[in-house]
Formats: sequence, structure tokens, C-alpha cells
Amino acid sequence: MRKSSPAQWVVRVLCYVLGLFFLAMGVAFSANSDLGISPVNSLPYVLSAVTPEAVQLGPIALELNPGNCVIIVFCTYILLQIILLRREFKWVNLLQIIFSTIFGYFVNFTKWIVGDFLIPGGYAGRLAMLAISIVFIAIGVVLYIEAEIVPMPMEGLSLAIAGKTGVAFHNMKIIIDCLVVLTGVALSFICLHKLVYIREGTIITAIVTGKVMALVKKPLSPLIQKVCFGGVPAEAEK
Repeated sequence: MRKSSPAQWVVRVLCYVLGLFFLAMGVAFSANSDLGISPVNSLPYVLSAVTPEAVQLGPIALELNPGNCVIIVFCTYILLQIILLRREFKWVNLLQIIFSTIFGYFVNFTKWIVGDFLIPGGYAGRLAMLAISIVFIAIGVVLYIEAEIVPMPMEGLSLAIAGKTGVAFHNMKIIIDCLVVLTGVALSFICLHKLVYIREGTIITAIVTGKVMALVKKPLSPLIQKVCFGGVPAEAEK
């Protein structure tokens, strides 16, 4: 993790949280496109569809809406990281819990912002909605990655498994993405006897988002480096 002044740390956290908000907006648009949710959010959304609306935890009734399911699933990824890494687990990565919770609330909030009134008619309109979601997701990922604080839980899990197995991170990320989507597909068919939230848009998002990220990173990265690190590239600090 790079060194920063207190003021730069505040800016980095704000940049990270802004990235989560853009990411959540992308999730909301992809949900409304009805062409499939992004791979990283597919399992929480399917889980919200196959579970009761709420569970009673003593005096507290926990709503199992998409946002809360995101928090539950992402915290499970963090627990798996701790089990896998044990003493190698860096406790700063527990910040993933805080950011996962913020992201979960953003998912519910942006779902409310987008609402049902932005559901498009016709397949072309749904594709346009999916395209907007991919742009939001790409911007969000670039923002929180460039802030260089902690990885999001699914990426953290991919890094942990990659480190233990020797598999390259990008290959492990693909494997984890596929396993998460397949788990969502299995849950959907077993519990609902139909497929929900996972469609061709899930595959399109998985393929296209990386390319869009490369496009938005060119103008965004120098700006983020300037406001977060005073324009000093990571290589220069080594």
C-alpha cells in the first residue's frame, strides 16, 4: 500500500467510495436491462431471489434484498481469504468488510434511484441499458483500483487462491468468475426451476468490461494519480 499524507488518504478513500457508487449504478442498470447481471454480483442477486424476503435473527429481522445479500456473500469471500491465508492474511484487508457494507447499501440505493421507470422496451433498448451499465462498471472499477487501498472481496479471494496455487491472477479471476456464475445458475434452477439475473448480458459484461476499462483508464488514471498521490506514479516510489 502506497504512502500518503492524511489529506491524500481522505481523497483516496473518497475516490474508492465513488468507484463503489459507480459500480453499484452499473449493477442497477444491468438489473433493469433484464439481460443479466454482472458476474461478480450474479450470485448475490440470485440469492436474493431464492431466499425469503427476511430472516429473523433474534429481535432483528434481516431483509434479504440484493444489497444485504451482496454484504453476506462478500463477507463470505473475506472469511475464505482468512481461512486460506491464515497468518499471511493482512489485517488491513478487513477494510474489505467496511467497503463491502458500503457497496451493499449503494446497491439498494442505486436500485431505488434507477427504479422501475428506467426499464426499457424492446431488445435494442435493453442492449443500450446494458451498455450504460458496462460503462458505469468500468469507471467504478478503475476508480477504486487506482485508489490503491484494498481489493474488493472477490478479487481478494482470487489473489489468495492464486498465491496458494501458483496460478496467474488473471486466470484465477476468470475461474472464480465462472464458478460464481455457475453457482448462481445452479441455485436458480434448483430453487426456482428457471434462470434469473444470469443471461447473455452476464457473458457480454464479462467479455467487454475489461476493454472499456482500458479506454476509460487512459483519461482517468493521470487525474486520479494527481489528486490521490500528487501525480507520483507507483514506480517512482520504489
